[in-house]
Amino acid sequence: MTIQYQIRPGAYYDSVILMQLQKSLAGLPGVTDAGVVMATPANRELLAASGFALAGIEAKADDLLIIVTGESETAVADAIAQVGDLLQQRRTTAAQAYRPHSLKAAAANLPAAEWVLISVPGRFAAAVADEALDLGKHVFLYSDNVSLEDEVELKQKARAKGLLLMGPDCGTAVINGVGLGFANRVRRGDIGIVAASGTGLQAVNAEIHNLGGGVSQAIGTGGRDLKAAVGGVTARQALDWLRRDPQTNVIVLISKPPSEQVAADLLRDAQHAGKPVVVNFIGFPPPGRRLGNLIFASGLTDAAEHAVQISFAKAAQLTQKRRPLHGYLRGLFSGGTLAYEMLLGLQTILSPLYSNLSSDPEKRLADLTTSQANTIIDLGEDEFTQGRLHPMMDNDLRLRRLRQETADPGVDLIVLDVVLGEGAHPDPAGELAPAIAAAKKAGKRVVAIVVGTEDDPQDLNDQIERLAAAGATVFPNVNEALDYVYNRLPAAENAAPSVSFNSGELAAINVGLESFYDSIKAQGGTAVQVDWRPPAGGNEKLMAILAKMKEMKK
Repeated sequence: MTIQYQIRPGAYYDSVILMQLQKSLAGLPGVTDAGVVMATPANRELLAASGFALAGIEAKADDLLIIVTGESETAVADAIAQVGDLLQQRRTTAAQAYRPHSLKAAAANLPAAEWVLISVPGRFAAAVADEALDLGKHVFLYSDNVSLEDEVELKQKARAKGLLLMGPDCGTAVINGVGLGFANRVRRGDIGIVAASGTGLQAVNAEIHNLGGGVSQAIGTGGRDLKAAVGGVTARQALDWLRRDPQTNVIVLISKPPSEQVAADLLRDAQHAGKPVVVNFIGFPPPGRRLGNLIFASGLTDAAEHAVQISFAKAAQLTQKRRPLHGYLRGLFSGGTLAYEMLLGLQTILSPLYSNLSSDPEKRLADLTTSQANTIIDLGEDEFTQGRLHPMMDNDLRLRRLRQETADPGVDLIVLDVVLGEGAHPDPAGELAPAIAAAKKAGKRVVAIVVGTEDDPQDLNDQIERLAAAGATVFPNVNEALDYVYNRLPAAENAAPSVSFNSGELAAINVGLESFYDSIKAQGGTAVQVDWRPPAGGNEKLMAILAKMKEMKK
């Protein structure tokens, strides 16, 4: 086995391009594996855990590290020699004739744009968001690894300006019928959603559509919004907007475990919304089943059912499926909220149960690279995504983990979530099905939770059919997957200033992942792509000097 590497100092490329480059290199003749990452400490650890030898490789966090292993020196050298050409080929050739080089120029190019989508690396994202707010734009901040201090400062600034800042780490939203980030294609209707969770919002969005309902606006807040330090700024603004929106008749509130005080404040706001509000705060004990206009749901699917029932005044009928199951369970999730919902549903009946999401130190997974006993792991957490594409777009890390679980003789059941929609992997079944078939051949049972609609670009039915053909037992939501487990294990019961934006055609500026620009255009929205590069070439010291000079000019 031969290994070679290439370091490109201070290089910046779209994360999708890096994913495509890695796949292209891995597919070349004589190449056995390839890694293409920004050389952050976390990514170096993940490469090492995947079997790459990194001794002697001197690369900084802002450097692009390309490492290739192969059957011969010639094969590896040929692969490394093609990196430049492959990078050039993999750049998206969007139909935009002119790409402004700054946010200010983009705003002048598309004056109608009310929104700015930001998906640049986290260490640059706060500055871009701050500039967008100065330009009077609402912000969809997809970037993760933004500090809590920056989040608080940005959201307070947005609130003072009467603007909405969704994020950071906001994975999905649907504004004026156009999906942003990882979004399912859903019909428009009268149900508005506010969610401090990405896949939670997608799950409710998709279920509302599948039950025959429709969505007016779906506003993501970022996972930390309902924490005490942030204070629910975006959630309370979004709730106020939907309260005043004439196109919204029912509101749904979703959150991963919120701060008790922030949850109480948001519920008080909801009581005065003048509209029915369905609430699903995971891990938060509700004060009752119903309190005035507030309806408390037991889960994401239950929340969607209530919303549609209220909207159309009829009960939704769901079909549950169950299959045999026994032994250790390993959950490999791309969606944090789906992983957390599964964790909460199982923790009373499955012991021991470990997770990187557990708030109990004794149940916290000690080694993120290795499961123990029963394990639920969220591969979309920050420790897995620093400088790396999210697992909803890149299956590489999950495929490696799936092979690892398949090789463990103590594992009987592997649970995966497959979240479809705009921005997500174009064909997850194409990559997952062979690994599922290999797991089945090794005697493992595989459950796939598929979240999506028939209008999604991946073709929901085709994805389900291919996953099932590979041997997976497929469910449309976490609830039905939990029923599958419950039926075969010891039973247990699962216990500001007003925001304003045009509700017509969406116009937006995209800074970062070009696939988000392509998605908006494909859905009929208007967008302009900024040809963004890290300021000062990513040099931290020079960036600090430029920031001070900018501050002095204000």
